[in-house]
Amino acid sequence: MDALYPRLLVARFAECFRFYDAVLPELLGAVRQKGDEGGPYANWDVGGQAALVLFDRAALAATVGTGELPPVAPPAQDSAMLVSRVADVDVALAFCLAHGGTLVAAAVDRPEWGPTLRSAHLRDPEGRLIELQSY
Repeated sequence: MDALYPRLLVARFAECFRFYDAVLPELLGAVRQKGDEGGPYANWDVGGQAALVLFDRAALAATVGTGELPPVAPPAQDSAMLVSRVADVDVALAFCLAHGGTLVAAAVDRPEWGPTLRSAHLRDPEGRLIELQSY
């Protein structure tokens, strides 16, 4: 049985698919199990366990009967963040940016978070916050 894992509901499925399909294998060793950029569903596993799922937002809205609701709230503070431990934050950040990520905060040492912790922040193609960290 899979542990709790994120299922991202996306409006720009093809863009998000291309981003995660490029970065998840490189950063986490994730293997795509199902799906392609045509959607509406794709999933990646690490070590036989679900790591991330993309699901087309409109397809899920049709399934649960919420298609008449607005797709997202106005800009606000982030309410969730994907965090990935990587071997080299600077290399991982450059890789993610080259595949469609958008820089939020450059790589920096954060001794206040942990004696050897280094992190960087970026957004995926739909604006979800991602933290890359090493320690």
